[in-house]
Amino acid sequence: MRIVVTGATGFLGRPLVARLVRDGHAVTALVRHPERMAREGVRAEKYDARSPLRPGMLAGHDAVVHLAGESIARRWTEAQKALILESRSMGTAAVAKAAIEAKTVKVLLSASAVGYYGPRGGEELIEDSPPGDDFLARVCVAWEGAADPASLAGIRTVRLRSGIVLHPEGGALRRMLVAFRLGVGGRVGSGRQYMSWIHREDWIALCVHCLHSDAFIGPVNFTAPNPVTNREFTKALGGVLRRPTLFAAPAFALKAVFGEMATMLLDGQRAVPRHAQSHNFQFRFPQLHGALTDLVR
Repeated sequence: MRIVVTGATGFLGRPLVARLVRDGHAVTALVRHPERMAREGVRAEKYDARSPLRPGMLAGHDAVVHLAGESIARRWTEAQKALILESRSMGTAAVAKAAIEAKTVKVLLSASAVGYYGPRGGEELIEDSPPGDDFLARVCVAWEGAADPASLAGIRTVRLRSGIVLHPEGGALRRMLVAFRLGVGGRVGSGRQYMSWIHREDWIALCVHCLHSDAFIGPVNFTAPNPVTNREFTKALGGVLRRPTLFAAPAFALKAVFGEMATMLLDGQRAVPRHAQSHNFQFRFPQLHGALTDLVR
């Protein structure tokens, strides 16, 4: 296949591109800095999530994996919130429009997140569960909606509702490891909030599976089958590292430091991959202890 990947130099895009090239696909990477994307089997093009794609950029390609978007892991000022929303909704709309105009694209995989469901406590959330109404939920609704024209045009469109993707190279785990290895890690807030996690290797494998299987259409929870509470995650990570987990980050302190963004740490979703499981996708790391052991030992 000829596949376009946006955000190809990111935490998820980089290993995905490596897997696709290894599988024999021809990859076009749409990135901010094409000069940094030097890899055999990959052609790089300049891309800005808030600008239209160059006419004909997607022509001749069979599939698009759209991962680019402004990071949410920073304090949310009003300007930052606008940038987060715009980079996702405008970027996705531009990619969907270009995919339709290309007339060769058969499948679009477009990133989203389990933040779509909003804070729901211990409620089990599947792909049919309704959206929440906090800032992240509203962003996800707009983000997913921006891909609707592609779906209406007959392009098989899959919305990748990712949970917390685990790998020491980046994301939440990389930040946690610093404190936990020093023995000063601990739960966040009450510790009762759920963490819908997935090993990065399973995330990549499920993404590739969605590219090739017509059974996958619409939203797909990119999470492991066994979400855990923050307290359980803390205990598991401390156990694998053989470090104490006596410290805790109180909610009021996180809110003072991060403002509204602290809700991302203090609230959670108990999302399960109903769609992936019903279509017999086999998770290599369905349990947290096995995933953490593989990642940090």
